[in-house]
Amino acid sequence: MADQDPPTLFTPYKMGRFNLSHRVVLAPMTRCRAINGIPQPANAIYYTQRATDGGFLITEGTSISPTAAGVPTGRNGIPDIIDGEGNLRRWQILMPDGSHGRYPSPRRLTASEIPEIVGHYRQAAINAIQAGFDGIEIHGAHGYLIDQFLKDGINDRTDGYGDSGRVIRDRAGPGRRPRVPAIDHLDAHDSNPFDLGSAVIGRLNALQRELTESLAYLHVTQPRYHAFVQTESGKAGSEAEEARMMRGWRDAYEGTFMCSGGYTGELGMEAVANGDADLVSFGRLFISNPDLTHRLKMDAELTRYERATFYTQDPVVGYTDYPFLGEAKNGGVVARPRL
Repeated sequence: MADQDPPTLFTPYKMGRFNLSHRVVLAPMTRCRAINGIPQPANAIYYTQRATDGGFLITEGTSISPTAAGVPTGRNGIPDIIDGEGNLRRWQILMPDGSHGRYPSPRRLTASEIPEIVGHYRQAAINAIQAGFDGIEIHGAHGYLIDQFLKDGINDRTDGYGDSGRVIRDRAGPGRRPRVPAIDHLDAHDSNPFDLGSAVIGRLNALQRELTESLAYLHVTQPRYHAFVQTESGKAGSEAEEARMMRGWRDAYEGTFMCSGGYTGELGMEAVANGDADLVSFGRLFISNPDLTHRLKMDAELTRYERATFYTQDPVVGYTDYPFLGEAKNGGVVARPRL
């Protein structure tokens, strides 16, 4: 009997209770089109454009509470919406108007504040499910709050929250999807990211054995997501080291493994065929190609994305005006993106 052909991005996949018709996923991104934290009609148009029968979309990041978007705590507070200017650091945030804002110096949470924030995560998950979402993905990387407790390069606490990983040990539940840290965004670095990721995966595996419903997937962003602009710290890891980390985590995790980070269609096909991932999420290419799944399947030309309009608040420009296959934006010519 002939060996079965290896899977491709267009091989159906069963993810828990979901029967996916393909493995191309819209990655979570920041697009800044919700006004005052409220989604607008343009948001519905944007996601509808990128929807496919049996496809899987992950929305952009959503704040878990009104206090989570910009307060003088954490490494991602935005100075123009908090008191004080903060200190200039080498990390800057791209503001919706195209300017670069400055991050403030973070302050550590008191132990008494943490249970309330855990409650915010819990309530945000409940709200999302009540609003009709199929599940939630907890963002635990890229210098955001959970990542700050995990990384030994920034967690210097001496209380009960000083043990990396302790803060989320029992916080994930059915349908919650943690994200392993692998990138040093916002100085959130760790002395041994592979062992840290492996430790988190070990906790998740143990948690899944205790639950009556497994986690839907584990979503890992590769360091290569900075590959075409180098890492933001200016340090790029070797391809061999990156491959070792990803393969080690993939082999260790007991469940659906999704990866993202600078993928092209060809690289995505290789990852699935080689067993390096079950699902592949695409970000920038999905921004400028609303019908990306169809284009990848047809091996069609891709529209070049315009980085300058990634984070503007215009409901059309750079958001819902990218062409479908056979169309041309502003009379231009479609071409493969230069990453």
